[in-house]
Amino acid sequence: MTMFTRRSILKAIGASSLLSSQGLLASKAFAGERDDQLNILCWEGYNSAEVLDPYRTLKSANVKAESATNDPTMVNKLRAGETKVWDLINVNNPWARKILFPEGLILPLDKDEFAPFFDKMLPTFKFPYDWAMSVDGSQLLGMAQRFGPFNFVVNTDKISRKSAEEIGWKLFTDPALKGKFAIQESDDWNVAHIFAIAGIDPYKEHTKDEMDAFAKMSKYIFSNAKFVGDIAAVNQGLVNGEIDAYISGGTYTASLARAEGLSNIRAISPNKDAYMWVELTSVVNNPNKTPLAYDFLKYVQTPEVAHTVAFAEGTFNPVAQMGNKECFNLFTNDELDAIQYDSLEEEMSRSRAYDIVPDYDKAHDIMVEAKRNKG
Repeated sequence: MTMFTRRSILKAIGASSLLSSQGLLASKAFAGERDDQLNILCWEGYNSAEVLDPYRTLKSANVKAESATNDPTMVNKLRAGETKVWDLINVNNPWARKILFPEGLILPLDKDEFAPFFDKMLPTFKFPYDWAMSVDGSQLLGMAQRFGPFNFVVNTDKISRKSAEEIGWKLFTDPALKGKFAIQESDDWNVAHIFAIAGIDPYKEHTKDEMDAFAKMSKYIFSNAKFVGDIAAVNQGLVNGEIDAYISGGTYTASLARAEGLSNIRAISPNKDAYMWVELTSVVNNPNKTPLAYDFLKYVQTPEVAHTVAFAEGTFNPVAQMGNKECFNLFTNDELDAIQYDSLEEEMSRSRAYDIVPDYDKAHDIMVEAKRNKG
């Protein structure tokens, strides 16, 4: 039986050729106190040795990174005063333009300096890419990189791709699936997806009746799920036949199994109400700035490093930089299959962007109570 760990499919990628000695330092004025320091708050991957060690060597830099498993946690760290700690923050698409920039927690980027990188990204991300811009479109707030659909995952030996796409979220209210699905634990996505299962738009203010329906659906989903677990656990459950599907998963989570040749494990974007995410990395408004923040943003745009980022931490992701032929050509056919590149463009085209649930705290409390009652 194939056993999965978060690092089970990492490949050793040589670092010596990652960058030439091109001048990547941003043309900014800095005090010089932190010229060799960089602190990154991020999703898993950017904190991996495969990404950071070559950069540490290249710049003789002291680089520290901390990963979190949801966006609100990272946003709240900056709100709590940790702008003095972090230099870069890597979160999903809505947070920069809707929260971080309006609250003065991140700084805009020089468009002359950074906009040209978007010209080498996939067509979706060509400048000015909406989610990378301020609401009024005047400021560039961050750089896009990893992305993908994020809905649910099935074992196609048990549930066909066509059926899953057509049935969509109603799959998880089918009595036949009771005890045969799991929940990949990711609180903000779990909230959005339970709203979707209930047939309710997650990204709007909700009425009392809608919140009551959400509470009822939360109870149903957690009561009938086989288990709640991390990425490795839910993929293991699919592979060993313990479950037939799990919610809150996508190309990102399914890649763990697909990279092992298990192409029957497939992320599904339903024909109706599919969702996707895009990561954006922004410069934190740290009062004691470091030039390495801007430099690192350029470092991860290079073809070799972007490819490394795509495979960091044992899960695979498409990256916006695949629009650059030099980057795309680094991906093997097996790697493209792992991220379901054959249907990626079509699935992204019918997927709605991840957003902020306006009454998230209330919905989250309801969901946590349902999870707690599961035992």
